[in-house]
Amino acid sequence: MINFRKLHRKSAPIVFIPLFLSALTGVAYQLGRNWFGISGQISGFLLNLHEGRFLGKPLVPVYVLLVGLGLLGMIFTGFTMIKWQRKASKFQPKKDWRWVHRVLSPIAFLPLFLSAITGVGYRLGRAWFGLSREQASILLEIHQGSYLGNTFKSFYVLLVGASLLALLITGIQMTGIFRKLQA
Repeated sequence: MINFRKLHRKSAPIVFIPLFLSALTGVAYQLGRNWFGISGQISGFLLNLHEGRFLGKPLVPVYVLLVGLGLLGMIFTGFTMIKWQRKASKFQPKKDWRWVHRVLSPIAFLPLFLSAITGVGYRLGRAWFGLSREQASILLEIHQGSYLGNTFKSFYVLLVGASLLALLITGIQMTGIFRKLQA
């Protein structure tokens, strides 16, 4: 049987940097354009980082696929632990990194899942399956929360991105990597 907790813990450091970069640049791009009026050059730079365009056009869909699969893998293995968590003892947990991670995970599950699926679907649909911009636009609208309107779209992206960043930071703290680096 697969030990999902162990798989989750071992995968976290591998996917941390690409997911962190994707979340940070996605939020900065959306908020920069809608709230702060950043220039096209800066927004282009952020979008290049978000999609992995710095790797070259042929590798963009591969990068997006790997980052998306990394997030989906973390969601899946994490979701299995949510089920186990309910079977845990009834004692009052201390408010630490693990507690924040456990509280935030079920809340962020669906938005992160939708963002990963639609972001990957959009990029692969355009690059590998020949979908036109119009055909793939529904996936991008869901990915960006455009269906909520311009005002709430930015809040949606902020909440999804901040949730992912919080899960990444609390999760990486639990791996003990930083304690090992300081020693």
